Amino acid sequence: MGNPGSIIFISDKNTFSLNMGQEIANTKFSKQDFELFQSALEKETATLGRWLSANKLCNDKLVGGFEIEGWILNSSLLPASVNNEFLARFDNPLVVPELAVFNIEFNNIPCALNGSFFSQLHSSTEKLWLSAHETAIQLSEPSTLLLIGTLPTLKLSDLNEQTMSDVNRYHALNEQIMLRRHSEPLHISISGKDQLELGSDNVMLEASTTSFQIHTQVPAKDAHHYNNAAQIISAACVALSANSPYVFGKDLWSETRIPLFEQSIDTANPNAPIKRVSFGKNFFQQSIHECFTENLESFYILLPTVAKQNDTLKNLRLHNGTIWRWNRPLIGFDENKQPHVRIEHRAMPAGPTIIDMIANAAFYYGLSHYWAQKLINGFPLPEFDEAKKNFYIAAKYGLHHSFNWYGKKLNPTELIINELLPQATKGLESLNINANDIDKYLSIIAKRVESKQTGADWQRNFVHSNNCDMIELTRAYQQLQMTDTPVHTWNY
Repeated sequence: MGNPGSIIFISDKNTFSLNMGQEIANTKFSKQDFELFQSALEKETATLGRWLSANKLCNDKLVGGFEIEGWILNSSLLPASVNNEFLARFDNPLVVPELAVFNIEFNNIPCALNGSFFSQLHSSTEKLWLSAHETAIQLSEPSTLLLIGTLPTLKLSDLNEQTMSDVNRYHALNEQIMLRRHSEPLHISISGKDQLELGSDNVMLEASTTSFQIHTQVPAKDAHHYNNAAQIISAACVALSANSPYVFGKDLWSETRIPLFEQSIDTANPNAPIKRVSFGKNFFQQSIHECFTENLESFYILLPTVAKQNDTLKNLRLHNGTIWRWNRPLIGFDENKQPHVRIEHRAMPAGPTIIDMIANAAFYYGLSHYWAQKLINGFPLPEFDEAKKNFYIAAKYGLHHSFNWYGKKLNPTELIINELLPQATKGLESLNINANDIDKYLSIIAKRVESKQTGADWQRNFVHSNNCDMIELTRAYQQLQMTDTPVHTWNY
């Protein structure tokens, strides 16, 4: 959902403000709060438009970063509500709380997208992950960590307001969303091999979905092209990274995280053109400002904590932080208050391993850069409905259903191997990524796609081959995750 605080990281000459969700002081709001916030939001949206027109935002080279959401489990591989103790013991600013008390989020120090970016990212992330594991083992209730899109052992009874992290932002969002719904329960309905139907009187179902979110700081003048590129390629990214087939013991979509998150946070606004969690309603045509204008015009204000006399668009950023597009433009600032735009790709799940996620990132970064350059140079956009339908086909079926790609029906394996992987390679080469990194990580994608064994495929194959329950599945998955070997090599 996003986390409290905003950390500014500095790496060489590159600065990157990773806005993990602004914490707020108040959780109760008056009518005047909403009126004041509306006025401030209108002014800041207009200000952003002027800044973009005047080229005041950063137009430097690309910078990359990520967020990984994870689980804390007890010795029985059930959720352990101990993130406060874990975070106090680990005491690392790169690891922060998430919505539920059994979730945490890992961040990295963003840096320029060139050279040995991916091998360095792999090394630093693995070191952080292993160190976090050591801390989890030493808790008063010895625990372990897990990275997966949806936790197979999670129970509906684990999700309630008592298991919400003690963060004002989360409690206020929950209250405001339910107020907007006039306390009408959220309804979840997902059809796969099995059927999931349930209701909830809070937003905690969102905590059952954990992601690998990729950030790219991009030239502001081209940000709409980078966002459109991310939309175009999202279906392929979801198909090859799917890792969320089981929710509450039911076999649903390959990436059930997608519909579950969309349905778990819904203000039921009849006037909004899209829901707060969505693929969007169209490509952006002229500027990334179109996104923030849409935010202003189409979405209820949920957190009207007015930041007065600020020069960092805090109100605009706070409002944008309560709208969760699968590809979400963000505004950030460096230590000199220089504004920038980054695109947050939220569609891929956590796991199965660190090396798998770095490979996913290499594919996304290379392909999104390649497609952004094509669009900048005048290549036509596809039909938006085509990209949107592909996205949900990928979420439901993974690599096992065809896409419509610029009017042609293509098997996703054929599309990725023959077209998209070569394009990702060219995109990384144009960023001056080391050849060894390109070969290492994109070859993992190629082998995974050729074998058609994503994390979701392995989970289903393991359950079917071993006739096992969700605890045994989780135990086998965790053991293999700790080897950091790519999921396409896992036996079942």
